[in-house]
Amino acid sequence: MSGHSKWANIKRKKEKTDGARAKIFTKIGREITVAAREGGADPANNSKLATLIAKAKANNVPNDNIERLLKKAGDSKEDYEEITYEGYGPSGVAVIVETLTDNRNRTAGDLRHYFDKCGGNLGQNGSVSFLFEKKGVIVIDNEEGKYDEEKVMDDCFECGAADYDYSSDDVIEIYTEPNDVAKVAGALEQMGYTYDSAEVEYIPMTKVKIDDEELAQKMEKLLDMFDDNDDVQNVYHNWDQPEEPDED
Repeated sequence: MSGHSKWANIKRKKEKTDGARAKIFTKIGREITVAAREGGADPANNSKLATLIAKAKANNVPNDNIERLLKKAGDSKEDYEEITYEGYGPSGVAVIVETLTDNRNRTAGDLRHYFDKCGGNLGQNGSVSFLFEKKGVIVIDNEEGKYDEEKVMDDCFECGAADYDYSSDDVIEIYTEPNDVAKVAGALEQMGYTYDSAEVEYIPMTKVKIDDEELAQKMEKLLDMFDDNDDVQNVYHNWDQPEEPDED
């Protein structure tokens, strides 16, 4: 599989993490709390929770914080609802926004405002999701090509992965069925691999380029507004986003 390189977005998320670590911890903590309350606090019997714990570790959330969240999940009085929104950004870029909210009217109003302000529009369920495939994605740091491709291939399939992409200079992307991502990530970790993320994601089947610089800036602003909203957990889009040059 090729054509899905999200490393630019990973780096973007890392910059956000460095600049606003507390906000990232809060968002992941909210997801873990809800998953543990709905499916139990044992990740061995709750694949969604196992995936979120892997995500928390990849974002450097301390183990003590994770343990506290799991212990408190059953006592939490917060009532969050999972809602997925779909819409179009500038130049017809398809956008999927996953949220956890205690006030759906507030969240829907915020997202509608963001889309409108940036030249897009909030759509109905199903309006863009057909443009994406839902898969587990594990991103492994492969700086300086430290992993041998043939060994990676053998290890991936031994761990139950569906496919992999070794074409990037920086990372290896491994694909799984949505319910298998935590299991495969854990098995790879036991083999000595270190991953940057392990999540279930919407993978765009085609991508949209934005040639107009002003519209590209609007799309970037739209993504920033989503990032800054506490109710927004994950954002997926099919913008063929240009990679930012590394800073020396």
